[in-house]
Amino acid sequence: MASSESAVLQFFPSSTSLSAKVHPLVIFNICDCYVRRPDQAERVIGTLLGSISPDGTVDIRNSFAVPHNESSDQVALDIDYHHNMLLSHQKVNPKEVIVGWYSTGFGVTGGSALIHEFYSREVQNPIHLTVDTTFMNEEATIKAFVSVSLSLGERQLAAQFQEIPLDLRMIEAERVGLVNFVMAVDILKSTMVEKLPGDLEGMEASMDRLYVLIDDVYKYVDNVVERQVVPDNDIGRLIADTVASLPKISPPAFDRLMNDSLQDQLLLLYLSSITRTHLSLAEKLNTAAQIP
Repeated sequence: MASSESAVLQFFPSSTSLSAKVHPLVIFNICDCYVRRPDQAERVIGTLLGSISPDGTVDIRNSFAVPHNESSDQVALDIDYHHNMLLSHQKVNPKEVIVGWYSTGFGVTGGSALIHEFYSREVQNPIHLTVDTTFMNEEATIKAFVSVSLSLGERQLAAQFQEIPLDLRMIEAERVGLVNFVMAVDILKSTMVEKLPGDLEGMEASMDRLYVLIDDVYKYVDNVVERQVVPDNDIGRLIADTVASLPKISPPAFDRLMNDSLQDQLLLLYLSSITRTHLSLAEKLNTAAQIP
């Protein structure tokens, strides 16, 4: 009796412990590229830059758009533009490497497999980031995928996109910038002006928000002391750490420090204004000298 062999379909995941973290700058870049896209383009795609940690976490820090033409059965990428932009970015940030690519729209489309195949030649196991710029339900759905191969024996039949965990990562400077951006949007909505708030308006909004937070902390502490609220150990530790981080200086010394800092800022504003005036004057004199 002859023996028979059976072929088994197998999935080969690219990584079982892969996860991604994306910075707000990447999301802003993608949305900006989508707004500036050509009229005939339905979506934009681009390259993701960042680093990969030893535990398999992909840190997505930067991005740039790549021109492309897309139809129902093919996708054409500007590969030369992609390589030139990559070289320019690496001159500024040599540690940033290609970690994947992004596209706008909801989920994975038919042409995504072709684009993913190109980036698979650029980097091993690329990340595919999708950003829903239509803001359905007033939310921007952001997802990350990796490619999973479906093989029959030693022959690869197809590739499937598998979603991986994705977190929004912010450093302190990005967090402060994002908070100020949100406050600026609130100011624009409330005052109905056509320009962004200046430094004084932004500082005033920050101080108002700080006063509100301090008032909430006062009310919480008073309620705990009067046994109207069950005390929370975690909140107590956070309040204690915040109070302990404040510098121990006298009010006159604090006022003197603030006045010195304010005078330094005013001096910088004065010097920058003089510099702009000199540049404008030099430009006008140069223009007048060229007139016959």
